[in-house]
Amino acid sequence: MKKHTPASMTDSINLNNALKEAVRAAKGAGKLMKQNFLVAKKVNSSTLHDIKLELDVRCQKLIEDHLAEKFPHISALGEEGITGKVGTTARWVIDPIDGTVNFAHQIPHACVSIALQLPLENGEYQTVVGVVYDPFCDELWTAIRGQKAHLNGVVIHVSDRSQLRHAITAIGFSKTKKSLETTLPYLEGLLKRTRKVRLMGSAALALTYVASGRFDGYVERGISLWDVAAGGLIVECAGGEFWSEPIPGKFKLRMIATNGLIRRKLESIPGLS
Repeated sequence: MKKHTPASMTDSINLNNALKEAVRAAKGAGKLMKQNFLVAKKVNSSTLHDIKLELDVRCQKLIEDHLAEKFPHISALGEEGITGKVGTTARWVIDPIDGTVNFAHQIPHACVSIALQLPLENGEYQTVVGVVYDPFCDELWTAIRGQKAHLNGVVIHVSDRSQLRHAITAIGFSKTKKSLETTLPYLEGLLKRTRKVRLMGSAALALTYVASGRFDGYVERGISLWDVAAGGLIVECAGGEFWSEPIPGKFKLRMIATNGLIRRKLESIPGLS
């Protein structure tokens, strides 16, 4: 059944204005990231495969404060917490620093990701605005559902490569031991069948690289909604395919993003299911 967004919700939010303010918020957080790139980082928490920084919290607050001033009735769901009543109305989905481990180690491959989602009649949410900003390369990806995706104002499109042996694919690993163990066999198959495999450390940038034709596909067995909400829309608006389904865990997904030509081939590699 085709999904429909309630007309009253779409009519009450100007998506062009939402995009403009999301870009301003993303650039503000990106500026803060650049200012602190070479500064010693305060670590709020650290696990074997992840780091949470005090700057994550500051960047999210900067984004939320800006968006709340412009859109006081829209809630926010982010890696660093929730503001407003998420679950019944429109919501911003925010990853203030996607690629925190890279950033903490002074690897300039991290970004800000902001999406606007609207509730559907069936209780699910649909992303209608997506912004991903890489402050280190000064690259800004934007999309509004039903329109073309852009990189720094220029229309982008996914690649036209249809053979895995010519494809560059990205893959990510979730932070659980079980996911690591189950994904490794798939990685081996992927390495044998594709030109190159990349583990870059930023889901949002992996998605925008698919949208820009730099990568041909990206696979992740366990990822958080805020990592992919904006980038998934950008892939779709660039002519690609973004597929996801919920998995156990709050706001957790498994996903495949491709140029629309290699998804079935990626799924045929043993170990993905």
